[in-house]
Amino acid sequence: MRFNWKLFAAIATMTGTIIGAGFLGIPYVVAKSGFLIGIVQIILIGVILLTIKLYLGEILLRTKKLHQLPGLAKIYLGKWGYRIMFFSMLFIIYSALIAYLMVEGESLSYIFTNSLNYAIYFAFAFWIILSYFVYKGLRALKKGESFGIVFVFFILFLILVLFFSRIKTENLLTYNFNYAFVPVGVIIFAFLGFSALPEVLRELRRNEKLMKKSIIIGATLPILVYSLFTFIVVGFAGTSTPEIATFALGKIFVLLGVFTIFTAFFAVAMAMRDIYKFDLGYSKFNSWFLSCFIPLILFLVIYFFKLANFIQILSIGGIIFGGVNGVLILLMVGRARKMGKREPEYKVRLPSWVIWALILFLILGVVFQLIF
Repeated sequence: MRFNWKLFAAIATMTGTIIGAGFLGIPYVVAKSGFLIGIVQIILIGVILLTIKLYLGEILLRTKKLHQLPGLAKIYLGKWGYRIMFFSMLFIIYSALIAYLMVEGESLSYIFTNSLNYAIYFAFAFWIILSYFVYKGLRALKKGESFGIVFVFFILFLILVLFFSRIKTENLLTYNFNYAFVPVGVIIFAFLGFSALPEVLRELRRNEKLMKKSIIIGATLPILVYSLFTFIVVGFAGTSTPEIATFALGKIFVLLGVFTIFTAFFAVAMAMRDIYKFDLGYSKFNSWFLSCFIPLILFLVIYFFKLANFIQILSIGGIIFGGVNGVLILLMVGRARKMGKREPEYKVRLPSWVIWALILFLILGVVFQLIF
């Protein structure tokens, strides 16, 4: 069978966008709730977000021109939907980029200096390099993600081989219902990746029939990665699991976080650049400037004034604003099926009540996050 590079690139973009800073925080919050509760949430939330991505893929295929999520919301929900989606996307993407800078700075400082004292300098150096590649555009993104995803799976396999015998069964048989909802926000954040779908569709130009397969494979791989990674780290470290999980495994495995952030920063910053460029009509330079400089400024403010930590940023960004994004996407489905200008290459053939059940799940997630 001939290898399909377009399909591989689309899957790499999808998976590379999803697997970012979020998965490094999952073992920490799962260790709080207990592995048994956490692993169920990883699988359940992963499947729910996969389903929403399939609905979003159908919406994109029914739309003649390529748009990011705010542009789609404007077409199918009107100005109110556009405004909410725009600010929600703004918060999610900037919070993701801030989290990436936090993790990358601390990870590189730990690798090269055995401490976190130089995290701010490494974060700034990382930002300079990645901002350059974001300015260069989609070609650099494709190359970076394709290489990065292969490396991530290699490192994960190596972790499994080296740490499997050191896993303690008692660490995996725990549960704490008092902290049952703690992992939800971080897990949702780790599975978002909605902004990747327009990029995937762009890469599949003239091969749109591969969109469904790209989404299913690209969104299923993170479920497997997160489940396996959490199994290893929590099984090995138990309640001693650090906020950045790879710190429990040693320096060489901190590289796993470095490369996942490397690829994810590309995709997320590119999505933000496209919102400014395609949905707001800004120039290439202005779009790049707003996409890269605003998160740097916010990161510096949060860092120096100690306004929030890594896990707090993931939790708030995931459950509240990720939930808002998901609800708006699901509300667009019916309108897109009536108003869409082209016949999609696939249709999500699930009962209509599924959409309302998913909306209810996301709303309840927001409520529980605010309460707990």
